Amino acid sequence: METLTLVHSLPNLPIFFFLFLAIYLVGYFVVFRNWSPKIRPEASSCFISLAHGTPAVVLASFALYADSQRGFAAPNTAFQGLVLDYSIAYFLMDLCHYLVFFPSDILFIGHHLATLFVFVTCRYVVFHGSYAILVLLVLAEVTSAFQNTWTLAGALKSDVATAAKVYELLSPPFYAFYSVVRGFIGPLFMYKMGVFFLSGAADHVIPRWVWVSWIFVVLSAIMVSILWISNLWAELYRERKTKLRKLEKKVS
Repeated sequence: METLTLVHSLPNLPIFFFLFLAIYLVGYFVVFRNWSPKIRPEASSCFISLAHGTPAVVLASFALYADSQRGFAAPNTAFQGLVLDYSIAYFLMDLCHYLVFFPSDILFIGHHLATLFVFVTCRYVVFHGSYAILVLLVLAEVTSAFQNTWTLAGALKSDVATAAKVYELLSPPFYAFYSVVRGFIGPLFMYKMGVFFLSGAADHVIPRWVWVSWIFVVLSAIMVSILWISNLWAELYRERKTKLRKLEKKVS
């Protein structure tokens, strides 16, 4: 009984952080030990992203379903707090990864800091609003397994023929899936979230400066995501057009 009490009394956040740290180290020193030193850090980052993404979608979905008071201004439940801690720990670990290996990557560092601000204020400052944050988490991470597999294949495509084929095969469906989630479903939910908060219905539990900051961060993330996937579509179009021209030259 004493052991169970001790386990339940331990804070979730540091436990989850050291879990992701352990997964990262296993990826770096075991799973990807034979990979090029240039791509081992990125591969290890993908490894912890895989450990976070799909489980976060499942956990967040369950936490939302189990909450009978779900709504933009509803108080956070204990299980929703646990899911937020799980994601906070992941972003803290991945932030450490970028600060150590890619300190000049301001875009990703800024993204992680902004995301952490949203999660931390929801979890530890206002104690409300996790419904919106967890739905956004599901939308952000539902593409995680697809994206990380695509990223790992892309990292190896120059050296491994099979990886190049996998990367080429995955690109169109991944781009399409990502475009639907980030380009249509995400903005639609963001619109509903914005309309609710602008009505002032949550001002009594979530201060205006908090929800305004959330909307700014989410809107910025959606815009960057749309720009990123648009560039990938344009690059894919150029590559396919170049291949078609080479094929036409061979035929002629």
